[in-house]
Amino acid sequence: MIFLMMLLGILPGLIWVFFYLQEDPHPEPKHLLLLTFTVGGLMAVPVIILQLLTEDALDFFDIKTTALVSIVALAMIEEFFKFIAAFWITDKNPEFNEPIDAMIYTVTAALGFATIENILIIGKIFHPEPGSAVLLTTAFSATALRFVGATLLHALASGLTGYYWAVGILKKSLLKNIGYGLLLAGLIHAIFNYLIIKSPSANFIFPGLFLILSAIFVLVNFEKLRKMV
Repeated sequence: MIFLMMLLGILPGLIWVFFYLQEDPHPEPKHLLLLTFTVGGLMAVPVIILQLLTEDALDFFDIKTTALVSIVALAMIEEFFKFIAAFWITDKNPEFNEPIDAMIYTVTAALGFATIENILIIGKIFHPEPGSAVLLTTAFSATALRFVGATLLHALASGLTGYYWAVGILKKSLLKNIGYGLLLAGLIHAIFNYLIIKSPSANFIFPGLFLILSAIFVLVNFEKLRKMV
């Protein structure tokens, strides 16, 4: 059962990584992608710690975690650390040599992060009686929702950060464009989370529509960078 839990957590991220890598006209070294994916996953540790500290600070000021300001703050923390993972691995690396690479590596780091998040969330679903058919159904349902929802969201949000990172490289204005990309990614992440929280139970119409619009926006930018290669 532990193996099944791990598989359910890892599968969505790996599938999305495979999908995005098919879009890269000049494939990146597999060892570098694996390292980025791994470091992206490890970033879950400082993110959890910082988010817990942020929640304590918000609680001190009597601000609920479901308040918009809380949702934005928590989303920005995740987007910042996912970007740091990609930037740290690729900084001054000769393999990082074309604009589209920025999106490839930020998406890869994001999916590594999402994979660890998936494992932690799906792990919470399993009760002390793991043999139950109901538990298996719940786990598979949760994986499906993570696959089409939160995992894709992580990829899309970080993809936007990667796009503006690439723009910053081309325009020789890194700090400004990365900052803008992180802000936009954080807002998209926060809006999606807000819609999920505010939507009636089992009603994902508005979050789904928002995710589709975000996906179109990111894929258009992806194609822009492909044409620059």
